[in-house]
Amino acid sequence: MISAAGIALAVWLIAKVGLHPFVGLLTAAMAIGLTAGVAPPDVATAIEKGFSDILKGTGLVVALGLGLGAMLQISGGAQALAMKVLSLTGQRYATLGALLAALLVGLPLFFETGVVLLMPIIVAGVAVMEDRQGLRLRVILSALAGLSVLHALLPPHPGPLIALRDLQAPLLRTMMLGAVAAVPTALIAGPLLARYTTRGVVAQEAVLSLPDTTRSVSVGAAAAVLLFPIVLIALGAALPLMGGMDPHAAAWMHLLAEPPVALLLANLFGLIMLFGRDVMQQDLQDEIWSSTVLPAGGMILSIGAGGSLKQVLVSAGLPDVVTQFASVSALSPIIIAWLVAVAIRVGTGSATVATITASGIMSGMVAAGGGVGAVVDPSLLVLAIGAGSVFFSHVNDPGFWLVKSYMGTSTSDTFRTWSMLETAISVVGLAMVLLLDLMSGG
Repeated sequence: MISAAGIALAVWLIAKVGLHPFVGLLTAAMAIGLTAGVAPPDVATAIEKGFSDILKGTGLVVALGLGLGAMLQISGGAQALAMKVLSLTGQRYATLGALLAALLVGLPLFFETGVVLLMPIIVAGVAVMEDRQGLRLRVILSALAGLSVLHALLPPHPGPLIALRDLQAPLLRTMMLGAVAAVPTALIAGPLLARYTTRGVVAQEAVLSLPDTTRSVSVGAAAAVLLFPIVLIALGAALPLMGGMDPHAAAWMHLLAEPPVALLLANLFGLIMLFGRDVMQQDLQDEIWSSTVLPAGGMILSIGAGGSLKQVLVSAGLPDVVTQFASVSALSPIIIAWLVAVAIRVGTGSATVATITASGIMSGMVAAGGGVGAVVDPSLLVLAIGAGSVFFSHVNDPGFWLVKSYMGTSTSDTFRTWSMLETAISVVGLAMVLLLDLMSGG
C-alpha cells in the first residue's frame, strides 16, 4: 500500500502539479522510503545508489543515441531513408513502407526523438497521396507503431537494455527473441489495427515541416551508420558461439560490442560517413552537439530519478512482496512482470520509468533460489516488461500530446487511435512472449 501510494504521489506531482518527472520521482522515492520504515540515512543511500547505478551505462547510451539521431537529422540521412522506402512501396503498400521506415530510422533513437525526426518526413511523403479511407492517418499510425515497438521490445534501446541488465539476460538472445516478437506485433498494432481505429476519424492538417537541413546524403551511407552499432553488438554477443578465437582478439571484440562503446564508434563513424570534410566546421559541430545535449539532460535526469524510485522500492521490500505473491499465485511470472510494468506505466505515464521500476522489482524474483529465474527465460521477462511499459498511453504521457500534435486529431480521436495502438502493442507483445515461452517448453 505504501508503495502504491508513493507511486500515486509521483503521478499527482507530475500530472497535476506539473513538476518535472525528475523532481516528482525523487520526491516520491523519499516519501516511500521514510513511510516504509527505512532508516533515514538508508533512504538517502538508496536514492543515490539507484540514481548512479541506472546511469552507469544507460546515461551514455542515451546521450550517444541522441547524438547519432542528431547527425542523421542534420545530414538528411533519415529523410533519405524514409523517402526511399516510401517510394519503393508506393501508395498501395504505403502503410507497410512507413512501418519499415520507422523500424530502420528508429533503431538508434528514443521514441520521442524518432517521432520528431520521422513524422514530418512521413507526412510529406503521403501528402501527395489520395486520402482514400483515411490512408494518410493509417500511414502515420503505422510509422508510430514501428517506433513504439522498437522502444518496447528491442535492445539496445535504453528501456529494454535496463531490464536486460537488471535481469541478467543475454543480449543476443534477447535481441533475437525481441525481433521475433516485434515484427508481428508491429504489423497487427500498426497497419492492421489502423484500418479499424481510423474509421470516421477526421484529422486536421498539422503544421509540419521537414527537419531543417539543406544537406543530403546517400541512402547507403545513412543505412551503414544506422546498422554499424547493431552489427558490433551482435558480433560481440555471438562470440561465445565462436570457438577457437584468439583470447586477445576476443577481448577486443567484447570491448567493441559494449553498447556505449559501439555507439561511441558509431558517432565517430557517422561524422565521417555523413559529413565528410565538413566535419571540421565548428558551426556544424555546435549544431550537432547542442541538438544532442539539450534533450539528453531532461531524459537522463528523469531516468536517474526513476532508478532512485526503483531502488527505494527495493529497499522497502516490494520485490519480496511480489515474490511471495508469485509463489502462491497461479499466474505465470511473465504475466506478473507485465502487470507490474502496466501498473507503473498507467500511473506515471513513462515507459522508461515503468521498465526501470518493474525490472528492479522482478530482479529480486530472478535472484531468488528456485524462483522465477529457474523456470522462466530472463530474456522473456525483459520482453514482457517492455510490452507492459507501453500500455495505454494517456494524458499523463508526454508522448500522447506529442503524437496528437503530429496527427492533427482531437483528444478523443487520439485516444481512439494512438492509445489503442499502444494498448495493442502491449497486449499482442505479451501474447508473443507467452507463445515464445510455450515454444521453448516453459
